[in-house]
Amino acid sequence: MSKLYIVPTPIGNLEDITLRAIRILKEADFILAEDTRTTGFLLKHLDISTRMFSHHKFNEHSSVDKVAERLKAGETGALVSDAGTPAISDPGYLMVKKCVEEGIEVECLPGPTAFVPALVNSGLPNDRFCFEGFLPQKKGRKTRLELLAEETRTLVFYESPFRLVKTLGQFIEHFGADRKASVSRELSKLHEENKQGTLDELMQYFSSKTVKGEIVVIVEGKSEEKKKKEHKQVKTNSH
Repeated sequence: MSKLYIVPTPIGNLEDITLRAIRILKEADFILAEDTRTTGFLLKHLDISTRMFSHHKFNEHSSVDKVAERLKAGETGALVSDAGTPAISDPGYLMVKKCVEEGIEVECLPGPTAFVPALVNSGLPNDRFCFEGFLPQKKGRKTRLELLAEETRTLVFYESPFRLVKTLGQFIEHFGADRKASVSRELSKLHEENKQGTLDELMQYFSSKTVKGEIVVIVEGKSEEKKKKEHKQVKTNSH
């Protein structure tokens, strides 16, 4: 029976691929890859020769119909991104949506995704959290941060190394310099780093060094106590 498998791939350490993921990638009729060069390197390492097709954010709108037709004709596909779980801040959502609409079975394998180890390593509450991924770069960024300043759950962001310091500065502006946070980079790689502290401390630390690698920033939510206090002050001022 035809099916689309969503296959997470390592975010750094190639040993993090599961035995099941290897089997699915070998058995699939085709693999949809965000970047065929990146996936080609992984497939070569695993000695897998399944044919690949490009499926990235610039062509996914036009390729979903063709892929759906192949799947309906009885083929089995595997969708991968460059690293981690597809559709989590990577292409994949539109393909899954199309399959669900067309009645094509979809199965997502468990596997690597960057924000889970970053969240656990942070030492901040992880029973309830709010995943934001990449913030809007320009339009809507300020509005989003103003809204998130009131969020009581732990906040999870993805960021590029080039924008990290600027983003930490914006977090200080909207959340306060003393808000606890954690920055994780190069997760699962040789130079993995998890740095915890206040937003101000993290800003100072990363301002003085060259930052490399993919970044996950975890920020403490606004405390209920602080929220109640501010609400009380507003009520008092309005009388």
